[in-house]
Amino acid sequence: MEIRLLQSTVPAGVMSIDATLAIAGLIGNIGSPCFGQRGIEQLDRLLPLGWWTAFRIFDDAPPQLLVGGHLHANDCVADAFGAYRGGLYRSDRIFEQVRDRVRNGSAVMTYLRASEMERAHRQRIYAPHGMSERLSLLRVDEAGGMLSLNLYRHVDQPFIDDDERDLLQQIGPLLLACVSRHLALAPSSAAERVLGALPRREREVCERLLRGWTHEGIAADLKLAPTTIKTYRDRAFDRLGIHHRNELFALVMKGAYAHS
Repeated sequence: MEIRLLQSTVPAGVMSIDATLAIAGLIGNIGSPCFGQRGIEQLDRLLPLGWWTAFRIFDDAPPQLLVGGHLHANDCVADAFGAYRGGLYRSDRIFEQVRDRVRNGSAVMTYLRASEMERAHRQRIYAPHGMSERLSLLRVDEAGGMLSLNLYRHVDQPFIDDDERDLLQQIGPLLLACVSRHLALAPSSAAERVLGALPRREREVCERLLRGWTHEGIAADLKLAPTTIKTYRDRAFDRLGIHHRNELFALVMKGAYAHS
């Protein structure tokens, strides 16, 4: 696996016309409900891609999908991330290797091919969908954890070459800034869209379930009895037409991707 520190500023002369247009296109779509799909269309000016995603990674909770989009490949963002969040994230050694650097304030780029991935990742995510590699840009996320912007290519596309990796290392901070700004300005999150119609207590319980909290932890935070938390959970699930926490995540993830 290749690990590089991102440059803090973009050197003079690095921004080609294509790079300038791609960044400008991202900026122009910040806050749009279609940012995920429009974003990869803009990045396609810079380099061919199959997919892109942005998600948050936490120490003590499952990751959250924030945006996603696809081009020149099958639409598998939700399915692939569902498998990742379903447990594969726990064995993702890539983020473990850079976590301390990111916590210390560095922005980092990682790159590896599918053949270098853990076997379970290859079998359940990369091989079924024809993904050949992943390049990730990472930094501390203002909402907690790490923000990871991930670029993927299809097996029918060439690997991301040295020149392309050099360019992404140089403009990576701009790409991360665009995604961060979008997340700050987006009119509503997927969770808000899905949970917005719930009564306040039911919404508060579901929001914490999505963060990976236990019923006891939610009870302590809201100063309610654990049995009361379960009552609010059951009422919310009944309104949403679901039965389990995994279905709650799937519902929100579907909403996030549908509006990306």
